[in-house]
Amino acid sequence: MLVELRIENFAIIDRLELQFKPGLITFTGETGAGKSIIIDAVETLLGGKADQTMIRVGADRASIEATFRISQEIGQEIQALLEKEELSEDPEYLTLNREIRAGGRSIARINGRAANLGLVRELGEYLLDVHGQSEHLSLLRVREHLGLLDRYAGCDDLFEAYRACYQQWNTVRHELKELRLLESEAARRIDLLNFQINEIESARLQLGEDEELKSERTRLANAENLASLAQQSLTILEDEDPETPSVGELLGRVVGALSSLARIDPSQASLSDNAQGILTSLTDISVELRAYLEGIEYNPKRLDQVEERLGLIHNLKRKYGDSIEAIREFGEKARQQLETITRAGERIADLELQEKDLLIELGRRGQALSKTRHSAAGKLKREIEGELTDLNMSGAQFDVDFVQQESMDGAPLEDGRWVVFDSTGLERIEFLIAPNPGEGLKPLVKIASGGETSRLMLALKNVLARADHVPTLIFDEIDQGIGGRVGTIVGYKLWRLARHHQVLCVTHLPQLAAFGEQHYQVQKQVEDGRTHTQVKDLLPEDRVPELAMMLGETSDGTLQSAREMLANAREYTSNKEA
Repeated sequence: MLVELRIENFAIIDRLELQFKPGLITFTGETGAGKSIIIDAVETLLGGKADQTMIRVGADRASIEATFRISQEIGQEIQALLEKEELSEDPEYLTLNREIRAGGRSIARINGRAANLGLVRELGEYLLDVHGQSEHLSLLRVREHLGLLDRYAGCDDLFEAYRACYQQWNTVRHELKELRLLESEAARRIDLLNFQINEIESARLQLGEDEELKSERTRLANAENLASLAQQSLTILEDEDPETPSVGELLGRVVGALSSLARIDPSQASLSDNAQGILTSLTDISVELRAYLEGIEYNPKRLDQVEERLGLIHNLKRKYGDSIEAIREFGEKARQQLETITRAGERIADLELQEKDLLIELGRRGQALSKTRHSAAGKLKREIEGELTDLNMSGAQFDVDFVQQESMDGAPLEDGRWVVFDSTGLERIEFLIAPNPGEGLKPLVKIASGGETSRLMLALKNVLARADHVPTLIFDEIDQGIGGRVGTIVGYKLWRLARHHQVLCVTHLPQLAAFGEQHYQVQKQVEDGRTHTQVKDLLPEDRVPELAMMLGETSDGTLQSAREMLANAREYTSNKEA
């Protein structure tokens, strides 16, 4: 529901902050005071057209901001939209802001961060309906009608059973499509897969083989140089002549000298030990070098073999993956595909039987769902036409249009027909209305505008109240063209609707305003040569004079009539079931 609304520098509103409660909230005041401007601001906030003419004269920008408390019924959908754009904060509250700047540029914000205006409009469809001169009419969106009828009919179990069967059928159909495509390309695919599998398996690749081969290739290609360097190192370490002792000989002399030194001065024993360790390491190096030298092989034939093997691996990597592991995985997947194609015929036959059975089941479940919908549609028609009669629209007609399209690609029915179906059922539906006798039923989107539209929407909303999850409804000029007696009925219906929704209503009828549980008085003030709108949240004792003014000149008679209207509203709401 709408919790707070803040408007700055919008038309004749300089600064306005309103806090809203649940229930029925009425706005009253003289024509031109700014009541409809408040509604215009809400529509602009929810993604309506914005231009610089909306900015108050003398200001460089206008701002509208609203805070909504999110109900459980729409919480999941709202959070999904916000999380997709990383705009989610408090799951219980949502803040929308629209700023209009001189030059016509506007910025939309969600939870304080800039956002796409399309997302704001999408959120607005979940949060609020403005009935009157508005684009935010959920009941005018045909795609909503089926869901509303189903919720009104209480056919959740039937619908879920149908949808589960539809999802099974869709899964089977998808697998059949893929298998038939595979089968149509079977001959070419089998040859290709066999070639790929044979090429990979005949190579007998081992993990890490390519790196080992590269190391071996380096050694074979540099065998002479490696042998020369190893021999040179051994000569320095071990070979000696009378003029040039080897490194080993010289280090042995150092070890002997330091050993003698340590015997004389034990404090230098560590020096002797370190020298002995170096001599031992040098001996180990010599042993390893000699073994390495003996293992060096100059073998051009082996080098050619290594190069050829590396070339094969490189070619396989180019075709099937950038590593030996990837090549082997490719080969395994190719073998699995080959097995799938080989068994495709058997699987297709099995799936075709499943598809046939599921289509029969879809037809059966779809007809059960349709029967419940038709029954609910008849009841809905009677209730809404009754509501319209109460609202001074006697003779208006309402109906639910069911359309089925025959097709041999559809689902079979008991009467032998085959009809098109989708995830929602076997038919498309649309709400139709004939506001005046003799006009003929037409889609809701083509009905008259203004107060007549609002009354039609009020009738629909009252009947569909429990099925409709939009939490906040605004009715502008719903009392257009109706008198006081009908105004009382409209007021009671709005109050009853407010048991399931938060309802805001702009009205000129005191009989209707008397049903308000929160009453705002809207006045136009002129100060220092500037006009601005002032809104006052009326206390109970302030409501009587306000209703009296709506009846005409304030007098004892109008004040008494105002008291009687409030008493009448209290009697209505206390004695009649909501």
